[in-house]
Amino acid sequence: MTQPLQSADLAALRVKIDALDQQLLSLLNQRARVAEEVGEIKRREGSPFFRPDRVAQVIEKIQGANQGPLLNQHVAAIWREIMSACLALETPQRVAVLGPQGTFCEQAAIEFFGSAANLIYCANFDEVFHATAAGTAQFGVVGMENSTEGVVARSLDLFLRSPVHVVGEVSLLVRHNLLRQTNSLDDIEVVMAHPQALAQCQNWLTQHLPRAERRAVSSNAEGARLAATDPTWAAIASERAASQFGLHIVSHAIQDEAYNRTRFAVISLPQTMAMPPASGRDCTSIVVSVPNRPGAVHDLLVPLKRHGVSMTRFESRPAKSGQWEYYFYIDIAGHPSQPAVAAALEELQRLCAYYKVLGAYPVSE
Repeated sequence: MTQPLQSADLAALRVKIDALDQQLLSLLNQRARVAEEVGEIKRREGSPFFRPDRVAQVIEKIQGANQGPLLNQHVAAIWREIMSACLALETPQRVAVLGPQGTFCEQAAIEFFGSAANLIYCANFDEVFHATAAGTAQFGVVGMENSTEGVVARSLDLFLRSPVHVVGEVSLLVRHNLLRQTNSLDDIEVVMAHPQALAQCQNWLTQHLPRAERRAVSSNAEGARLAATDPTWAAIASERAASQFGLHIVSHAIQDEAYNRTRFAVISLPQTMAMPPASGRDCTSIVVSVPNRPGAVHDLLVPLKRHGVSMTRFESRPAKSGQWEYYFYIDIAGHPSQPAVAAALEELQRLCAYYKVLGAYPVSE
């Protein structure tokens, strides 16, 4: 096949781009060699290899110096990958996520750690917590809350008996797609997805596939994997899952709410990563229980009001004791190192029969 002729101007620009690429490669390898030296010093001193606060500082500094035409969001993505690749030379980060490949949990992990992280795929969030607590993974990523369907109850329950804490979060814009072997809505008998995804797409499913069985599976990517085995099955999953399992995207963005976001928590053992320092835009998550008496829940809110601390989330979960007792999961704006937050938490703790700080971490933008 005859190649189209290049104009002289286009050919000259391509030569210029090739030369710049060589310069970029040389500079990136220089940076990588310095990162290896940093890794040796950290290893001798016993310092943590991965510091998300340092990643954020570097990216913020680079964005501040950016004069375009690259957008700041694209600069951030590029530098996160550069830092991820350099960190992999120091020591690969093992991160447990919900599998198989193609889940939104995987996507959240890559957004936080970069694609050079060593991902460990788990069948459910119980396994993610266990892998992180046991040290098989240094970090885990679990779903916490969806803007449409609310909290991921299983994750909240697992925090009660796990020694891990939250060191970061990722807020991901979630677009659900209907995936299938053939590019048609005809003759679909079963639609498979995680229960939350099925709930987030229920109006679309009722309108377009009213007779199809809705079958809950452990993850959207697992649904995609199964859909690749039977032409009458379809899955609700990401574009990443479609590519992974060779499926057609029959319908794009079928979620009922256009602005559908899921909040993921990054977890680790405290000895792996201590509580991140205050960033100026932090969230502190706690779980408490109070004696079953009139006004007890109201009393929880008084210390926050007295010290001017804003509460951003309040959820209850049954204690499963058979006594109609509840645990309350509370997110507050701020960091325990701030005097007002520290005073409010100290006062609140005195009111509680059970009190645990789940973590303090920068809020995802």
